[in-house]
Amino acid sequence: MTRYAGRRAVVVDQANGIGLAIAKRLVEGGAEVLLTAGTAQERAYASAELGSAARVVAPDAVESALGPVDGTGHRGVDLVFADAVPTARPLLPHLDDGGAVVLTAAAPTPASVRTLAAELVSRGIRVNAVAPSCIEAPASDAAPLPPLGRLGSAEEVARAALFLATDATFTTGAQLPVDGGLGHP
Repeated sequence: MTRYAGRRAVVVDQANGIGLAIAKRLVEGGAEVLLTAGTAQERAYASAELGSAARVVAPDAVESALGPVDGTGHRGVDLVFADAVPTARPLLPHLDDGGAVVLTAAAPTPASVRTLAAELVSRGIRVNAVAPSCIEAPASDAAPLPPLGRLGSAEEVARAALFLATDATFTTGAQLPVDGGLGHP
């Protein structure tokens, strides 16, 4: 599948599986991916899962892995997936005009998403967020189930994030709940 061929993405993982699920779908679709993982064990696991189309680095090595932003033909990235605005902000100089930012943690407020979207609109960069809730986690306790009657998966959050990044081309400043109907009666 070459759905994302020619795309370059940075995925800043918050060690909950969503970042790895996004990276897997991107790699399967032909994208080049730079993924962060906090520990050496997490980096080894992610590298084995993703193969040679992805580089997995420590969170503090992202900017050096992307290279300098100097206007001399340096190719930036098209897509940034980060948990929050402060995590995404240092990556913005590397993001090509016309790209997309998707925030992937439940924490970003709708106002912060809209503010960043307004800030980047002049560069044609879309900013959106997924708001995951009731997502399966490896050592999670029994959480109350949402109206759909089951917990969601990191893969389901990844599909929503990729939709916002690549298909929702006339959408910016939006927050998409991925919560099994929890936010709706």
